[in-house]
Amino acid sequence: MRTTIELAQEIGYAKLSIEAVAARAGVGKHTIYRRWSSKGALFLDSVLSLNVSLDYPDTGDILADLREQTYTAVDLLGRPPLGPLFQALVGEAQRNSKVAAALNERFITPQAEKSVARLKKARDEGQLSPEFDLDLAMSILSGPLYFQFLITQEPLTHEYVDRVFEALFAGMRPRHHE
Repeated sequence: MRTTIELAQEIGYAKLSIEAVAARAGVGKHTIYRRWSSKGALFLDSVLSLNVSLDYPDTGDILADLREQTYTAVDLLGRPPLGPLFQALVGEAQRNSKVAAALNERFITPQAEKSVARLKKARDEGQLSPEFDLDLAMSILSGPLYFQFLITQEPLTHEYVDRVFEALFAGMRPRHHE
């Protein structure tokens, strides 16, 4: 897996092959195929072996906690080495339904569940509107970041995160009726 990451960084995912990984690692390609059914499966395990954990702080201030967690994500995903690797992995997931399912199961869903759990706690504490749909909030939080990261490929910055949060929190804050 380390060899896969090294080669992907050197030559890019598109040029990566099981044969090249086997040659660099000094093993037969059949050794690799016994464990991984495809280049995509090997790449998924390799990228996820980097153990990127995006846990939430809990300072009691949901906006500060979301901002801190998202800054960490942006700092990891917005630049090498992880950024280009994750972009390639998401690209492979578009072509390979097994890679997509595994990426969702092993990374996307657990991260979304952490986000929703932190939002639920904040809602229960009165920091968020009681009627706000937390799953939708998760999509609204992550959508602009993935759009910028994957589609426009503009730099992910803390300033952009702040703009997204300001727009979202305008609708999520509890309304004080007078």
